[in-house]
Amino acid sequence: MTDLSAPLLDAPPSAEEKRKRVYAIVAASSGNLVEWFDFYVYAFCAIYFAGSFFPKSDPTAQLLNTAGVFAAGFLMRPIGGWLFGRIADRHGRKNSLLISVTMMCCGSLLIASLPTYNSIGAWAPALLLVARLLQGLSVGGEYGTTATYMSEVALKGQRGFFSSFQYVTLIGGQLLAVLVVVVLQQFLDEAELKAWGWRIPFVIGAITAVVALFLRRTLHETTSAATRASKEAGTLTELFRNHKAAFFTVLGYTAGGSLIFYTFTTYMQKYLVNSAGMSIKTASYVMTGCLFFYMCMQPFFGALSDRIGRRTNMLLFGALGTLATVPILTALGSVKSPFVAFALISLALAIVSLYTSISGIVKAEMFPTEIRALGVGLAYAVANAIFGGSAEYVALDLKSLGHESSFYWYVTAMMVIVFLVSFRLPRQARYLHHEH
Repeated sequence: MTDLSAPLLDAPPSAEEKRKRVYAIVAASSGNLVEWFDFYVYAFCAIYFAGSFFPKSDPTAQLLNTAGVFAAGFLMRPIGGWLFGRIADRHGRKNSLLISVTMMCCGSLLIASLPTYNSIGAWAPALLLVARLLQGLSVGGEYGTTATYMSEVALKGQRGFFSSFQYVTLIGGQLLAVLVVVVLQQFLDEAELKAWGWRIPFVIGAITAVVALFLRRTLHETTSAATRASKEAGTLTELFRNHKAAFFTVLGYTAGGSLIFYTFTTYMQKYLVNSAGMSIKTASYVMTGCLFFYMCMQPFFGALSDRIGRRTNMLLFGALGTLATVPILTALGSVKSPFVAFALISLALAIVSLYTSISGIVKAEMFPTEIRALGVGLAYAVANAIFGGSAEYVALDLKSLGHESSFYWYVTAMMVIVFLVSFRLPRQARYLHHEH
């Protein structure tokens, strides 16, 4: 088989070459969808299984405990970014992708089969935490390796377009998780969902992870044995000694990118309910529609970056995010029509798409082969855990203090940083050159 890591010549690739690379993108991104489906199912099912793992005295305490376990999974991401980045750089992208999806499968299977608090007492929440830490570790490593792999197999001149499918499947995993829960709600009543129905999505997640594992086993490695054998490969020493500027550049624009992404996706439903006074069901419909539209936008914005360059995409993202965040969030705070809410959120997500569609490749193009997965994965995971993971908490805390609009300016300030940091990106899209 042709070495997928070899740079493409200026001549158009053969039909076989195109087919092989498109299949590699599909196989890698299918695993990405499964990983994010499994990660988000926990959030959507928590309301049903909280009582099974924590004492039943106080429903609010139960939800807080399950939220705490969710947050613990988030905090594992930087460790996952480091661990799987190192594995990918030293032992190959394929091995890293196989281990991460296997770990996610084990975490889902463990949650699906866990005995309840009534059966084994405090062991139940302890094992739930272990399963969630496994999932957090897995999804923390998934981003960097998938972004790296997809950028390395994408066709030259279409890297932005093909790499955009990482976020298509990331958002798709979230949408699929919502859809599975909605379907279960149609067939099972609340008592059945609380008794055993909540286990079904985790079983589905584990089964689909096995399918993704078999798909990923067919992937070709994109690094050479010589690159993997290098003593600098996948080491923090090499990353911070020779690529510190690239690391902090990626950290800078990922901080703002993650913050605005979580603001207009996971936090937005609560914002529509708490601030705009919309019903939970209406807000859910609005956000489901917005996420679907957002998912569909990714390839278009990825293809745009192939035409205008990654740097221009990122500068537009920083500038438009700076100018539009306060007006859009202010308008959404008093919106009454779900159609107006859909339009405003979709506009915001179109701006965010300038970043998310090329999120992986713009980071991958900053690092050489032997340190790429670690550089991408660790910088993303650290910025995502600190700024993305805290978005909802910061927003709600400022609202409780009576300073809700301060959050809008906080997001805007981070977008100014993105704009400034984006000037550090190369003027021409720097296509990947693999060392052999």
